[in-house]
Amino acid sequence: MRLEVVNTGTELLLGKVVNTHAAYFGQELFKLGLRVQRQTTIPDGEEIRTVLAEAFPRCDVILITGGLGPTSDDITREVVAEMLGRPLHLDEAVLATIREMFRVRKLRQNLLNDRQAMVPEGAVVLENPHGTAPGLYLPADPEQGSPHLFLLPGPPRELKPMFADLVFPRLTSLLGEAANVPSWRNFRIYGVGESSLATTLEPLLADLPELEIGYCARLGEVDLRLIGAPRSIEEASVVVRREFPKDIVVESETSIEEVIVTLLSQRGETVATAESCTGGLIASTITDVSGSSAVFHRGYVTYANEAKTALLGVPVEMLAVHGAVSDEVVRAMAEGCLERSGADHALAVSGIAGPTGGSPEKPVGTVHVAVASRGMETFSKRYLYPVDRISFKQRVTRLVLDLLRRRLQGIGIE
Repeated sequence: MRLEVVNTGTELLLGKVVNTHAAYFGQELFKLGLRVQRQTTIPDGEEIRTVLAEAFPRCDVILITGGLGPTSDDITREVVAEMLGRPLHLDEAVLATIREMFRVRKLRQNLLNDRQAMVPEGAVVLENPHGTAPGLYLPADPEQGSPHLFLLPGPPRELKPMFADLVFPRLTSLLGEAANVPSWRNFRIYGVGESSLATTLEPLLADLPELEIGYCARLGEVDLRLIGAPRSIEEASVVVRREFPKDIVVESETSIEEVIVTLLSQRGETVATAESCTGGLIASTITDVSGSSAVFHRGYVTYANEAKTALLGVPVEMLAVHGAVSDEVVRAMAEGCLERSGADHALAVSGIAGPTGGSPEKPVGTVHVAVASRGMETFSKRYLYPVDRISFKQRVTRLVLDLLRRRLQGIGIE
């Protein structure tokens, strides 16, 4: 099945909004053995007519996002109806839903939104409980030479539930027996670069038949995906586990913070944080996970030296002699956090996020981290991540979570 995605939205091309649809569609469609053949991003307005005219002959399915809003530049619905020769009619059920949404939210009714209740003849309305723009499905029309068309809202909070609940099942039905759900396995690996993985693994896996190796690199971690024949995937997995036994966070797409919350929950233990350079990002990342309230004890954001002393008990003399970004101070932060919070584990970080504040002895990107646990020796170490400020905070957060993951799994921290 040949499938393309057309994203409409001037804001996408101006860089005002990051287009995340490609990644989402790619991941979800892969579950059906489908791959996006092409993605096109266009501004609001008449350009959609040209793009669809070009795409119709080469596609079986087109997913169109955006252009279903109430304003004059939202013309996806109208253009598609015109190209297929299908008149628009007012769908009273959709109109009632829109008006009820305004009533419940105590918003003043805007007649512009009535446009969103116009439906092309023969289209199936895809309900949108998260917004005023319903989606539309128009089956393939051989006489018009049109493929299956799915018109979806642009905002991810509206699009994703609609795709999962209404579009994915229809695609499954369209594929029928032709569905070719691939065998695959994902390894989430921390602390090993993409090139290092490839250099080590690809010579060892080169002779396995029907095996595709893919990589997705992020700050500090890489997803290694094995796709192909089940037997080859199993044999390749043995090699990956043998070569990187300590670095595999999980054999799935589960995030490291989810792994941490699960491990702590299984052990009946808690964690607290003492953060300086990350400004609370470690605590925020952990608490992004549902169920984290059972394992996250408390967090201290001790950006100023006075806070490190007042909240964590770091001696003033230690700060004066060694500086806030030092092994001595970060160990004291972790141990003070452990003692004062009553948690089973404590994570502490102190560093120089930049772009200012560095020195020859402690350049921008320097960070000291510590992990303290009850009944265990405190671990601390200096690292250097000379990247931009936001990336630095994210990188340090992933690092300290992985150090805790290793400790919880009984893997030596280095």
